[in-house]
Amino acid sequence: MMVTERDIQMVPALALPKAVLFDWDNTLVTNWRCVHAATNAALDAFGMPTWTLEESYTRVRQSLRDAFPALFGEGWERARDIFYAHFEANHLEFLDPLTGAGRLLETLAARGVYIGVVSNKTGRFLRAEARALGWDRWCGALVGAGDAAADKPDPAPVHLALAPAGVPAGPGVWFVGDADIDMECAHRTGCLPLMVGATPHGDGALAAFPPYRRFATCDELCTLVDGL
Repeated sequence: MMVTERDIQMVPALALPKAVLFDWDNTLVTNWRCVHAATNAALDAFGMPTWTLEESYTRVRQSLRDAFPALFGEGWERARDIFYAHFEANHLEFLDPLTGAGRLLETLAARGVYIGVVSNKTGRFLRAEARALGWDRWCGALVGAGDAAADKPDPAPVHLALAPAGVPAGPGVWFVGDADIDMECAHRTGCLPLMVGATPHGDGALAAFPPYRRFATCDELCTLVDGL
């Protein structure tokens, strides 16, 4: 079910949702330095120009299995292995929670709201990071790239993340993310699209799939939840 602009305009004032699905990177945590370094390790191994950190912000959107074939052609599986080896060796060291993220998760869980994560980070890395932070105790499902039949913005990982709660995708579910691909996934599943932070792809990328509300930080969204 696709959410239309008219649907968004007709949504009443925010109420406490049945479930909240979060993106992971740049929504709850930051790990861009490690993603950037691992991508450059693969690019360098193929003799390709490496990216600046700013270029990584704008180019890294899709899951690896969707992005690397176009980037590396027939050698994408070797590039994938280089990326994964570099990332696995370093990702926990570079993992930083974003301001207010832990408090937001704890507050939602205390209110009885089901929490899930839908990320384009490889599932085993996602779950390792959640365990390292102790946040897995609040999450009913942590769905990463490769866990569902297709990756975000396809609806498949959303339905997989909601399955343990028996909650259907719809306006009673918030989808919280930082980028246009998150808002597209929310629209495609009928969930309410909420944006935290600024998309690295520019507001123009949000024209087709606009957020219902925007919040500067997780702390700001948590303040709203406290008042519901």
